[in-house]
Amino acid sequence: MTKTRPAALLIHGLGGTVYDLGSLGRTLEDVGITTHAPLLPGHGTEPDDLLETDWQDWINSMRAEYRALKQRHGVVHLAGVCLGALVALEVARLENHQDKLALYAPPLFLDGWSLPRLTWLRKLGYILPGMAKRMRVPEADPFGIKNPRIRKLIQQRFERGERFHYPYVPLACIREVDKLRKQLMPRLKEITCPTLIVHADEDDITSPRSAHHLQAHLGGKVDFMPLSDSYHMILVDNERMQVLARSVDFFQAKPAAKPRPTAAVVQQEWQGEPLTA
Repeated sequence: MTKTRPAALLIHGLGGTVYDLGSLGRTLEDVGITTHAPLLPGHGTEPDDLLETDWQDWINSMRAEYRALKQRHGVVHLAGVCLGALVALEVARLENHQDKLALYAPPLFLDGWSLPRLTWLRKLGYILPGMAKRMRVPEADPFGIKNPRIRKLIQQRFERGERFHYPYVPLACIREVDKLRKQLMPRLKEITCPTLIVHADEDDITSPRSAHHLQAHLGGKVDFMPLSDSYHMILVDNERMQVLARSVDFFQAKPAAKPRPTAAVVQQEWQGEPLTA
């Protein structure tokens, strides 16, 4: 790799892997951006391994990846989906990041329509001895997906026990995400890089309130792309192709050397190979 070729650090979501990122990695590679999508600590093995990590581990790991890319490429963009978006925000703040930052469905608030009305009571579980480690928060229908065919494919993969995503996360892991939110909230103005926020109106995990709060409180220029036909997993749902096109435009990449993946290719990949480079 040469220093003249820009890079992008792509960060997956809670309990997830590169599958969360859809075809974002491959699409950016096709237009001249070197992509790197490492696993967050505690991910890609067994759900209980999350009990051995905390939010600082996630941040420190991605800061190390970011700095290594900076040394090799000079220009390094940041992008994250779900938890990955929160991690990308904190890395951007700590590293005084001035290249591009893309946030896909950032969950600054847990207030999506599919969550129980008493979700806020999770914090009681944090203080009861041993409860946070023992209690499991399962992945459940609709799995963040509005498209019924892709949702069915995801359900089938869970039933086969494939390791593309954890079937549950310990409540203690949700507590660490809440700590990261608390860390970020009063410090958003410190993040001054150009930012793209993509968020679905019908996000089942985090309402557009998160995107609007970031728009109002980030310290740099913010572009906002609302979606009207997706749920939380916007990089693999109905409007994934529009999101990929907007991402390429945002990163100001050169014209694609190869065709971008079609919707049919993306659906086929959910049946086997990863959706990202």
